[in-house]
Amino acid sequence: MTMAQEKLGTDILRGILFMCLAATVLPVMNAFVKYLNAEYHPFAIIWARTTGHFIFALLLFAPAAGLASLFRTQRPGLQVCRSLLHLASMLCFFTGIAFVPLAEASAITFLAPFLVTALSGPMLGEKVGIRRWSAVVVGFGGALVVTRPGSGAVPPEAILLFGSASAYALYQILTKRVSALDRPETSVIYSGVAGTLIMSMVVPFFWIWPNDWVDAVLFLSLGILGGLGHYFVARAFMWGPASVISPFNYGQIAVATVLGYLMFGNLPDIWTWVGVAIIISSGLYIAYRETRRRAERTALRPEVK
Repeated sequence: MTMAQEKLGTDILRGILFMCLAATVLPVMNAFVKYLNAEYHPFAIIWARTTGHFIFALLLFAPAAGLASLFRTQRPGLQVCRSLLHLASMLCFFTGIAFVPLAEASAITFLAPFLVTALSGPMLGEKVGIRRWSAVVVGFGGALVVTRPGSGAVPPEAILLFGSASAYALYQILTKRVSALDRPETSVIYSGVAGTLIMSMVVPFFWIWPNDWVDAVLFLSLGILGGLGHYFVARAFMWGPASVISPFNYGQIAVATVLGYLMFGNLPDIWTWVGVAIIISSGLYIAYRETRRRAERTALRPEVK
């Protein structure tokens, strides 16, 4: 094995480690949100999540980049829209998760990559072939297997989670559009701006102080866990190809299942597992096709001498 091959293998292992950390941290945050929903208004929980994220990002990036540089953007309109979509996604998810078991909620939110694929044509001008469209349709079929509309298996409030996935998909589309213009640190900061400003004006009407120190710690942890989760995902893709790293993100469903059983006594039935398997398989196929397309585009570029 050459030194280059050894370094590549080490980098990929680092990427997998970061994605596994993200797949562990984010379901823990969601479990805390579901737990707090029993006693506190979703608006108070969302305020804690967005404000914590904003402060965490400032502490992480401002010392090196400087405040002026961190907030400088070439597309302020797009950044504001991204931030509002991020807030809308959390409003839907944090409200809906009170009614839906963790595993099912995680499975439904994984519809976002399929929506990104479906919207990348009209919004980004990318060509979406029949095979990727087929994977999108199959993925949505998997979500229907999980929810089984009309059967009563999943409460009607699950529609909020579909809304969350839709808003998050649009958020990702706009993130792609600004990625070529603004620094990633700037985009991370703006992700929490709308939630912090809007929810800070709303939260006084819904806020009640935590009942005990445990709840207080959970509130404080939301922004840190959310910020760390997104940071781990970004770091993961720095170390390896998406086709290798992405599958480990589906570990969120496994962690959510364990937490859902331990904390709330929820255990998915066989049809939920079938739907999850369909969603994961379709998502992996889309990741594989995307990687192939990028490799083909790279191979067709003329060599610069």
